[in-house]
Amino acid sequence: MAKTILDFEKPIIELEAKLEEMRKFSGDLDIGNEIRKIEDKVKKLKDNLYKDLTRWQRVQLARHPDRPYTLDFIYEMTSSFIELHGDRNYKDDKAIVGGFAKLDEYKVLIVGHQKGRDTKSNLYRNFGMPNPEGYRKALRLMKLAEKFNKPVITLIDTPGAYPGLEAEERGQAEAIARNLFEMSKLRVPIIVAIVGEGASGGALGIGIGDRILMLENCWYSVISPESCSSILWRSWDYKEQAAEALKLTAPDLLEQGLIDRIVPEPSGGAHTNHKEAASILKNILKEELAQLVKIKPDKLVESRREKFGKMGEFVE
Repeated sequence: MAKTILDFEKPIIELEAKLEEMRKFSGDLDIGNEIRKIEDKVKKLKDNLYKDLTRWQRVQLARHPDRPYTLDFIYEMTSSFIELHGDRNYKDDKAIVGGFAKLDEYKVLIVGHQKGRDTKSNLYRNFGMPNPEGYRKALRLMKLAEKFNKPVITLIDTPGAYPGLEAEERGQAEAIARNLFEMSKLRVPIIVAIVGEGASGGALGIGIGDRILMLENCWYSVISPESCSSILWRSWDYKEQAAEALKLTAPDLLEQGLIDRIVPEPSGGAHTNHKEAASILKNILKEELAQLVKIKPDKLVESRREKFGKMGEFVE
């Protein structure tokens, strides 16, 4: 499969290609100094580029087809993962995956959105857009975690809940609303991590937690920049301006108090190194779990409700 290169990444890719070419000839020619100079140049270029990304560029990185998805994180971070299926009502939604696993010394339930890598797998996963049965499956698994007193970790990466007629007929809005209600009073620790796209109710349907983490090149908003642009300007051409206005990136949301912590990504973005991205997230999840498992259930529920109750308050 051809590697996807975003427009703003091209200068780095070109330099890296030149560097790789020089390394091939390093055995025959004395060009060690030149190689080191280009390596330093690549590092500085990466540092400067990814330090000053626009909001639209972060949206593009969150959608990068090479970015790690939920199952990639699960297999890199955990052991003994047992996937569980079905909502015990209608069917198994492949856009939501979940099951019990070991995160080193912690036994946890992990549930999250899952996209596909190509057309066939995207059709199988419905492009990461859950139907009502997906949210009901997620809730069934979280109730199991509560029964066995295991912490819950949710990984958010969706362009939104599936908007089709059949989803509405089966109660999409009710399923999401039920999850919000039930997660708000779940008597075990819940950690939410936005690892890609976080669009609207599709993301919020598994987004209620004691701690909200967000990888640095993600977005989380009530609407996508393209949809916002089409509503306000009747055209998708203003998506970059819409992204700026929506303030949907991790630093924006941390400032607004909607998330608790930004998870750093490897240099160049999570898509450049799945293993390192998962390792960073894993360490932070363990830090948060170490604190949350000490809190009594009643206090957890009280703090969680208070946390979300304060969101959206403002003074004119």
